[in-house]
Amino acid sequence: MNEQIPVIRDVDGGTAKLMPDVDRERAWLLTVDGAPQSYVDLDAPTHLEFEYVRRLAHVVDSVADDGAPLDLLHLGGGALTLPRYVAGARPGSRQHVVEADHGLLALVAERLPLPEGSGIEVHGADARTWVEAAPEDSADVLIADVFGGSRVPAHLTSVEYARAAERVLRPDGIYAANLADGAPFAFLRSQLATFAAVFEELALIAEPAVLRGRRFGNAVLLASHAPIDTAELARRTASDAFPARVEHGQSLKRLIGDAAAVRDADAVASPEPPDGAFSIG
Repeated sequence: MNEQIPVIRDVDGGTAKLMPDVDRERAWLLTVDGAPQSYVDLDAPTHLEFEYVRRLAHVVDSVADDGAPLDLLHLGGGALTLPRYVAGARPGSRQHVVEADHGLLALVAERLPLPEGSGIEVHGADARTWVEAAPEDSADVLIADVFGGSRVPAHLTSVEYARAAERVLRPDGIYAANLADGAPFAFLRSQLATFAAVFEELALIAEPAVLRGRRFGNAVLLASHAPIDTAELARRTASDAFPARVEHGQSLKRLIGDAAAVRDADAVASPEPPDGAFSIG
């Protein structure tokens, strides 16, 4: 086995580190300012180390038969973990990845290059700007996993943004966003209310400990005009190493409560995670 050494580089968003996994020969953990961003195994692109990425993959895998190609738009790139997964699991898929950090893109292209013929196109651009200019009805799935540091940027939290995302999705397409919050869930509740103002169908995937307010953590918000297969998602997420729940219907309405939809004029970034919530090492 060739011994790999860590790579440290300044990127637009801070200090990026690529750290080798001693147990997997060509696997790497990407962090930015100590916060884990991506885990990639170049020899096994369908291996997903992070639970929230696995949940996003479950969403993708619930919308079409196994192996069927899809058109995806990814907002936020990191080390391209999920696009690599889709390319491996669904050959022939067409994927666009939008990442604003040009330094990070350069690092990933140099150290973790995509294979030839992956069907993945990477673009250095702002996520909202890209969505507003993207072709109408062009995506089966739109995945938003955008963090400035450890916070979701404010301009990706509003009704105006949700409408732009809706325009890009096909009529039966699904929007999936990785969010982070903790009790009393002011941010998460506002995001559910915001997307409920644009889409008929909503669901939320999160670990029970997060939903009960016991700790700060990730939650995957889903929105669509078509019915969401929550039973299939619940089956898939329950089998993970860290099982999650799928909330929808009345339980989501109770969680939203009196939260109001967010407009551009009053949008704010997601809350700063408490110390140690996501950082490592």
